[in-house]
Amino acid sequence: MRVSKVTVKRRLLLILSLGLCVFGVFIGRLAYVQIAQNGELTKKALDLWSRRIPYEAERGDILDTRGKVLATNISSPSVLVVPIQVRNPEETAEKLAKVLGMAEKKAYEQITKRQSIVRITPEGRKISNEKAAEIKSMSLPGVFIAEDFKRDYPKGHYLAHVLGFAGIDNQGLTGLESYYNEGLKGENGHVAFFSDVRGNRMSDLKDRYIPPTSGSSLMLTIDSRVQSIIERELNNAVETYHPDNALAIAMDPNSGEILGMSSKPDFNPEQYQKVPAEVYNHNLPIWKTYEPGSTFKVITLAASLEEHVVNLHKDHFHDSGAIDVAGTQLHCWKRGGHGDETFLEVVQNSCNPGFVALGERLGKDRLFSYIDKFGFGKKTGIDLQGEAKGILFKKDRVGPLEAATTAFGQGVSVTPIQQVAAVAAAVNGGYLYEPRIAKAWVDSESGQIVNRMGPAEKRRVISEETSKKVRDALESVVAQGTGRNAYVQGYRVGGKTGTAQKVNPKGGGYMENNYIVSFMGFAPANDPQIVVYVAIDNPKGTVQFGGTVSAPIAGRIIGDSLSAMGVKKQSGGLEKETRWPDQPLIEVPNLVGLNKEKLRTSLFDLKLETAGEGDVITMQSPKPGIKVKQGSTIMIYLGDKKKTDD
Repeated sequence: MRVSKVTVKRRLLLILSLGLCVFGVFIGRLAYVQIAQNGELTKKALDLWSRRIPYEAERGDILDTRGKVLATNISSPSVLVVPIQVRNPEETAEKLAKVLGMAEKKAYEQITKRQSIVRITPEGRKISNEKAAEIKSMSLPGVFIAEDFKRDYPKGHYLAHVLGFAGIDNQGLTGLESYYNEGLKGENGHVAFFSDVRGNRMSDLKDRYIPPTSGSSLMLTIDSRVQSIIERELNNAVETYHPDNALAIAMDPNSGEILGMSSKPDFNPEQYQKVPAEVYNHNLPIWKTYEPGSTFKVITLAASLEEHVVNLHKDHFHDSGAIDVAGTQLHCWKRGGHGDETFLEVVQNSCNPGFVALGERLGKDRLFSYIDKFGFGKKTGIDLQGEAKGILFKKDRVGPLEAATTAFGQGVSVTPIQQVAAVAAAVNGGYLYEPRIAKAWVDSESGQIVNRMGPAEKRRVISEETSKKVRDALESVVAQGTGRNAYVQGYRVGGKTGTAQKVNPKGGGYMENNYIVSFMGFAPANDPQIVVYVAIDNPKGTVQFGGTVSAPIAGRIIGDSLSAMGVKKQSGGLEKETRWPDQPLIEVPNLVGLNKEKLRTSLFDLKLETAGEGDVITMQSPKPGIKVKQGSTIMIYLGDKKKTDD
């Protein structure tokens, strides 16, 4: 059967149309690939051809409140290998192994891996610049030196638990390095070069350099002058008493800023692997929980004054040495008791039965209400990881005995930072602040502050009137009571001693002859600028009392810190009550204008040192009126005429 010409033409037209459609699809697809997907496909091709040599970002520095560097970076390059470009694996492995101090077999295994880029780990990570230069000079094909940095802590053990440390990849692992890692770490950069499947460099494509972006620097509230004093005193305490551990905190009570913080044993952040994990993981001022003992009495005192249940000067208490609570005898530390005493003397003497009486006047509900208001039983919110919240009695399980022991700091578990924040609120006018260590973010390039963290006030817990009464009472503790060893001439110091038995972790009950002795102090008492807490755990070779061991340490920290901070000494305040074996202080006489011949005929229970030439005393140090210990040295300056003493 013959097909008509018309049918043939139709079929040819149909085939042609289909062919044109298919051709159009191919042309459209080609145009789409060449035009619309050009950028994306080119990028994928370049990614397949490219090899990236990373450039590690510098972490931001950590600075103290005056800009002193506490943590920074030092150049510490790393070795990278592109295995496909290595021409002679045996020779390359031998040379690398020799410089890096590694087994030749291990080096060979690493540089022959079926990977695009291999890091020689760990021997080739963070090496010295000298080793890096030696490897560069060998010009080994496929071997590259990447710019890396290693975290450097120029002051070693100084502030170790607070700063923490960063790992080999510059990732913050503990302390502030971890808490503020996102802001400190920056963004890595790289150099990308292009090579074919055989590893040959493609010279017609230029290398691409993406610079790293440094992290921001972190300025702290830490004052290195105060921190250095704390470190000195704790190191001396460790040498003298060989305690299980020791800690100290200094805070600005008017803002919650931490001025200094340290605990022993400590470690070098650059060598943290050399100490047990419990040393570098446990920042004792925020992690350690224990019964506070008598330092907790400040809270009972503040609550009693705020609720007007006691007049410290007019109300009296008779201390027979013990008090009966629900059939249990609670004893005073002084055998036989203190006899009749005002409640101010109860505070000065740290009399347990007297504080039980205050707790009973308050009642369970009001006492535990103030404990809650002062922040106990919950985290303070300090900007450090690992903070504990302590343990309190559940109020529905608190009977007369539990309320009584809580009133003098036994049976509850708190952290040092909770105590510091609470006492700061008791003496600063009644404001509870969130403790903090970070002060501001600083641009690493310009040095300009880009974000400042302000004080975080939580709430007011007592009135200014009550706070003043607390300050006055605690000043009398240092001048006339159990805290006399914390007295600092020229600064009005207030405070409270603490001697707490340690709970036996094995069998319950309390351990024998094993105490945490502490002191909480502040100054000046009329305008507090610093609160200092010191705790020494199980000091050896001494009487284990807070007033004997911790008070003098805290006193030196307070006095030296205020002096370093530029807080002027002042007159007034309570005079220290001298008791055996104390020696009375001597008031420095006015020597300016005296003739040195007349001076030789004068008798002073002081040592004299002279400077300058002449016959007349023109200046002296210390100034007249300052009280010093017997045998102290007075510096006198000689000249030809009298000058006014500044």
